[in-house]
Amino acid sequence: MLLNMRDLLSVARTRRFAVPAFNISSNMLLRGALEAAEAAEAPVIIAIHPDELAFVGASFVTMALEEAHNASVPVVVHLDHGSSLEQVMGAIRAGFTSVMMDKSMLPLDENIAACRQVTELAHAVNVSVEGELGTIGELDEEAEAGADEVIFVDPEQVKIFVESTNVDTLAVAIGTSHGLYPKHMKPEIRHDLLRDITAKVDIPLVLHGGSGNPDAEIAQAVALGICKINISADMKSAFYLKAREVLQNPILREPSSIYPACIEAMKVVCRQKFDLFGTTGQAAQY
Repeated sequence: MLLNMRDLLSVARTRRFAVPAFNISSNMLLRGALEAAEAAEAPVIIAIHPDELAFVGASFVTMALEEAHNASVPVVVHLDHGSSLEQVMGAIRAGFTSVMMDKSMLPLDENIAACRQVTELAHAVNVSVEGELGTIGELDEEAEAGADEVIFVDPEQVKIFVESTNVDTLAVAIGTSHGLYPKHMKPEIRHDLLRDITAKVDIPLVLHGGSGNPDAEIAQAVALGICKINISADMKSAFYLKAREVLQNPILREPSSIYPACIEAMKVVCRQKFDLFGTTGQAAQY
């Protein structure tokens, strides 16, 4: 069942759960995410970053959309961290049901102008739009781009941004980072900041960099109004750790021999996220 983000997250916000957005860059990862969602009877977001899209190609999007249509659970196909109007419009033409325009590194007025332009175009064809305020941190060279340190969102700017852009969802920087945390770093979500934000705006909020934070912090963020949580590093690490183990057998060369165990390993992570976010069983609400 293919939906846009606005329709998916309106239910999540009402029922106080969050939907994981799994960053997908191969058909094996796509299969694992959708199989895990169907087993959990949970809605799911298939997120594709422009770098991932450049790697997998346009034909992958066609496949992802077909799989979403055929899925027994609600699915959004979302462009993650679009950085230009060209990228966003290309995604809309390709069939994405949700797009992100990330101009969070720019001054507020320029961020607003860019996102407002996208919402005017995307809403005309029933595509939802995500914006971002503040800047997510970046932990390692394999992580999506971010700042060296988290630039926390200003709650006063949130209300101005939402009213000025008409975005459907908003990613807020409240203490998470892209990538996996090294042992010497302690992740910490600013729940006080999240409370201030939810008191000012009435749209679903998004948490980027959801891998590696303590479960209790994530669960509390969901209780306080986070409706979408991006997951990439946790899931992919599970997949490729298993791949390294499987490939210790020098005889194996067929994908059908190598990847099933890897898919099962990533599905364990996906199922844990569905349970943690309160998403398990929620497909029945759509």
